[in-house]
Amino acid sequence: MTAAEISEKVVQIPEGVQVKIAAGKVSVKGSRGTIDEDLSHMSVRLESKDGKVVVSMAGTKKQDKAIVGTAAAHVTNMIEGVSKGFAYKLKVVYAHFPVTIKVLEKERKVSIENFSGEKIPRFASIVGDVSVKVSGDEIVVEGSRVEDVSQTAGNIQEATTIKEKDQRVFLDGIYVYEKGLAIKK
Repeated sequence: MTAAEISEKVVQIPEGVQVKIAAGKVSVKGSRGTIDEDLSHMSVRLESKDGKVVVSMAGTKKQDKAIVGTAAAHVTNMIEGVSKGFAYKLKVVYAHFPVTIKVLEKERKVSIENFSGEKIPRFASIVGDVSVKVSGDEIVVEGSRVEDVSQTAGNIQEATTIKEKDQRVFLDGIYVYEKGLAIKK
């Protein structure tokens, strides 16, 4: 194969971050911890050299470029996660019944009490090594793995879904309103 028949993406490694690659397994270590991910199921070639991670694959078809881009995005998210972290902000919205949010650290759950006047609390599970902070009617979900942060925020939002009623009228719930890095540039 010639160089023109290879799809390639390059991801820069910032200072303070170490990347180790062995047999398709990527380990990224930074100030916020370590993230390990197995990308061996993707048919890409990963190598770390000169402060960069090179993700490449033989072929230049649209599908080949998409696979290379996906693998590079995973590595980029891992690097951003260990250096800056990810944060999702959620807003508690209610019309009549005030909602109480409690974080149950031992059970790794979020308790949503008095939602729409219900006597039984609703629960949402906390995924992975994620911290959930509640202040007033705002919830902040923070962590190093974007998959865990987004799944936890999704679990909280899904726990307050109102079924069998017109959602244009019954707007009560907890909604994600901001996604981004925990440490802004």
